Amino acid sequence: MVQVFDNSLRKLKQKFGLRANKPLPHFLVIGTQKGGTTSLHKLLSQHPDVFLPECKEVHYFSLHADKPISWYAEQFNSAKPGQHRGEVCPYYLFHPEAPQRIKKVLPKVRLIALLRDPVERTLSQYFHARRHGFEELELEAALAAEPQRLASGDPYSLQKHSYLSRSCYLEQLCRYKALFPSRQLMVLRSEDLFQETQNIWEQIQSFLGIRQCPLPAPLTKANAGKGEATSVNQAIRGRLRRELASTAAGVKKLYGFDWGW
Repeated sequence: MVQVFDNSLRKLKQKFGLRANKPLPHFLVIGTQKGGTTSLHKLLSQHPDVFLPECKEVHYFSLHADKPISWYAEQFNSAKPGQHRGEVCPYYLFHPEAPQRIKKVLPKVRLIALLRDPVERTLSQYFHARRHGFEELELEAALAAEPQRLASGDPYSLQKHSYLSRSCYLEQLCRYKALFPSRQLMVLRSEDLFQETQNIWEQIQSFLGIRQCPLPAPLTKANAGKGEATSVNQAIRGRLRRELASTAAGVKKLYGFDWGW
């Protein structure tokens, strides 16, 4: 599989003016934010057949699309021959232009999406933003302000203040499904990564076409919050569930899993 993919990359490199020895990724973990991507990054980085850049989120297809493709390729220069090169960047799932950019450069790429309970993901992103100084508003005010913030076209708000919008998975996945065949897209429930780690790890290795290696260590929740979401009152949680009910129903219909609502 690596050889076939590399042949396709070689043609693309010629098209974009890259030297033949410039590497590009075989796979991308595209999201979702606060859905376990940091934990998966740590897991993949320990597989001998996988190379990931030192920086988890290179953001070439989101924040750095103005840079030359040679800059992106340089992030993978240290990969060993035969390794599957990958990048983990949860913003790719949500960024509206990322799918088209990825398709143009990496039409044969394998894509992995982790979907967390959309209500818990929404709350987790909000409290993550509060902890890191991205958000000054209280929860209800931030949720109320989100539509106007995103409508303004402000790139900062698109990335940092998209709490409810990022949990509307169907719209995001539809952009990828319109461009990539289903065999290139793997959609997993985030909770299963932690609850059924061995099974999910085997599925991921099979999907990427890498040898089956045992789990290198027990999986821990990296970049986890401090439990702030447990204090959110049930009225807010109920409202979020109602607003995200179509997302949960659509995910169950298309991908066969839900969150027990």
